[in-house]
Amino acid sequence: MVGVPLVRRTRKRSRPTRIGSVLEYAGLGWPVVPGAYPLLQGPRACSCDRVGCPDPGAHPLSPAWHMQATTDAALLTRWWQAEPEANVILPTGRVFDVFDVPLAAGLSALTRIDAAQAHPGPVAANGDRVLFYVATRGNPEDEDEWWTCQLDCDPATIDDTPGLRWHCRDSYVLAPPSSLPTGQPVSWLRPPDGRPLPDPLRILEWLAD
Repeated sequence: MVGVPLVRRTRKRSRPTRIGSVLEYAGLGWPVVPGAYPLLQGPRACSCDRVGCPDPGAHPLSPAWHMQATTDAALLTRWWQAEPEANVILPTGRVFDVFDVPLAAGLSALTRIDAAQAHPGPVAANGDRVLFYVATRGNPEDEDEWWTCQLDCDPATIDDTPGLRWHCRDSYVLAPPSSLPTGQPVSWLRPPDGRPLPDPLRILEWLAD
């Protein structure tokens, strides 16, 4: 009997699922809240009830997102079982802040950080923007020291700040593997690896260069 050679099957890397990613973020201690998602067909661009939504698929489902954001795995599982296509929203200014920069500038900075063998922290690609996750500034005693970011809370102001956007308290970002109106996903360029988040001033130096 002629032996049949064994063929080793290579397992394809599965694409991240919404709920899988949500639970991973919760495991890191990052609060999460469901977001609206873009509609690629039909008369509306966003799954929310707002007519002519100015930021399709890139905002929380509920105006009470501040209070709803949680790391409770059971609650998060129920939310995404009820709305499996919901995008993933991460509030900023709690565990981390996010520097949000144009694509070319972000990729250039990331190349230089890698070349210096420095730690960039988690970095995500969001369409034509790159998001750098950094340690939050914390809660200063002097409230005037806060730079409260309303960029995502008021999408009408986004076009007024085409360069660097600093998402801190009162803001949020769209996280992988959320869907963009183009049909492309938000994706990690450098996924979270469990290491401490980098100092925001150090990353800001790389971005300023």
